[in-house]
Amino acid sequence: MCGFLTFFTKKLNKQRARNVLDLYNHRGPDEDGIYEENQVFLGHKRLVVVDPEHGKQPYRFGPYVMVYNGELYNTEDIRKDLIASGYVFEGHSDTEVLIKAYAKYKEECVEKLNGIFAFVIYNTKERSFFAARDRVGVKPLYYYYKEGELSFSSEVKGILKYFDLNKIDYNGLQELLGLGPSHTPGSGIYKDVEELRPGYCMKFKNRTMKIWRYWNVTSMDHKDDFNTTTEKVGSLFEDSVRRQLISDVPLCTFLSGGLDSSAITAIAKKYKPDLETYSIDYHDNQKYFKANNFQISDDKDFIELLVKKLDFKHNYCVIDNDELAYKLKDAVLFRDLPGMADIDSSLLWFSEEVKKRYTVALSGECADEIFGGYPWFYGEDHVKEGTFPWLRDLDHRVDLLNDKYQSELKLNDYVQEKYNMTLKETPLNGDETNEERKHKQLTYLNMLWFMTTLLDRKDRMTMGASLEVRVPFADHRLIEYLYNVPWEMKFHSQMEKGLLRKSLEGVVPKEILYRKKSPYPKTHNPEYTNIIKGILSNSLKRNDTILTELFDTKKLQTLIDTNGDAFLRPWFGQLMTGPQLMAYLYQIDFWFREYNLNIVEK
Repeated sequence: MCGFLTFFTKKLNKQRARNVLDLYNHRGPDEDGIYEENQVFLGHKRLVVVDPEHGKQPYRFGPYVMVYNGELYNTEDIRKDLIASGYVFEGHSDTEVLIKAYAKYKEECVEKLNGIFAFVIYNTKERSFFAARDRVGVKPLYYYYKEGELSFSSEVKGILKYFDLNKIDYNGLQELLGLGPSHTPGSGIYKDVEELRPGYCMKFKNRTMKIWRYWNVTSMDHKDDFNTTTEKVGSLFEDSVRRQLISDVPLCTFLSGGLDSSAITAIAKKYKPDLETYSIDYHDNQKYFKANNFQISDDKDFIELLVKKLDFKHNYCVIDNDELAYKLKDAVLFRDLPGMADIDSSLLWFSEEVKKRYTVALSGECADEIFGGYPWFYGEDHVKEGTFPWLRDLDHRVDLLNDKYQSELKLNDYVQEKYNMTLKETPLNGDETNEERKHKQLTYLNMLWFMTTLLDRKDRMTMGASLEVRVPFADHRLIEYLYNVPWEMKFHSQMEKGLLRKSLEGVVPKEILYRKKSPYPKTHNPEYTNIIKGILSNSLKRNDTILTELFDTKKLQTLIDTNGDAFLRPWFGQLMTGPQLMAYLYQIDFWFREYNLNIVEK
């Protein structure tokens, strides 16, 4: 995993470009490399994972220069094809394989890749650029193109710094306040900055930009019976985990005690006998834990059960509430945006703890989106709401705004427009029943929006700690297959992720296998709520706070005084209630000040 930054400008300031590249040290603390020519700069920061000697970047081959962030899991398959075509290799890095695959297959190379990636290839003869992003958006890729100046980047910060960008328009505010911490695919939030959508490529040649989609799920009839489906799911998943264990540096797994991380750990242990695992918890969390519809049990007993069953070393990491709140600022700096509040800051701290001994980890994101694990897949009250099911308290959000921004932003209309747009975009073949159509629309909504939000979080917080985290459930082969599996199979035995559970019988202990789903843990300690109330109150007292510009100050004060009780239902996702909303508002205030942002209407 790495970070890169490229520029193609009329008046390239090479020293400024080199200085801005240093903002990416966290993504690649091991090595850095630069390619420069007239008007062109490609900079790279490397986190060494595979082939230290032959994976250096920017990588040159023939007329091509490449910077790349990610990991390919079918490197050897592609290498064999290339060797058969006469290509010779110096080492075993996926970097060398990728650039030579491009040399042979050009833009079609992306269709052959199994992995997580964002890369840019500069053609020195054509003076053209080709960029691509992995199918589901595990790795980020932003770009800026205005008045003949072009930049690609792994994070927004380098683009902002080099071009002195500090504006957010009303569209960005609608994203932030209506949809946040999710965002519309392709939106960079900042004015003039865009995100290349997952599964997309772009080509820049002769001052012309072409963007196209190279991958999407396809709707078709599912012809396999349940037993065959179960066998295929189990086989695809195990193959995904096995492929993602390749590393020349120490590798571990995240283990929460839930089904997804336990399944990854159990399979990884088969191929890696010396496996270690890590989990996060919060100070005094068991003391204050209260079961709810989303989280009905504590995790520790299930972790201990798997440790005893499979015999490996587990590491418990416990964060205190002061540190959890303190990291909220760092989380914004690594995202370049307000994010998932303490859901972010806890992962950042946790990743820093894991990084003390490991460079690579495997994690269980994406299972709930593709297997239908969230309550909104099967709870009637969720399904029938007719909007994004993780944005269930939008009216309360809107009510916090002052009259001006309620009127001008029209958040309800904006959010509904994005929801309807996604429904229309959902791949369907026209032969689905009404229920099948609704299920595919809900699956596509989750893949395109909620899953990418969690993947954004995972990338920024883990790479903020210089830790590479892989997500086996994001394998595109598994996603493509499951998209067409009927809901009755996924909900086997009337259990969320029933199909996954069935496919893992004999792999995971039955106590974990049939445990009720439990999401990523959050703190239940009232001490944290008190800390957040204090720092948000202090923000409101500042003369330069953006909060008094955007919001009704009296309503914010009521939110603080009542511990956010107006948001008893999550305002985003499953667990983000009042304390997390207050933390999000604090992050907005910090973000505006730290990035010196100005609001413009257009």
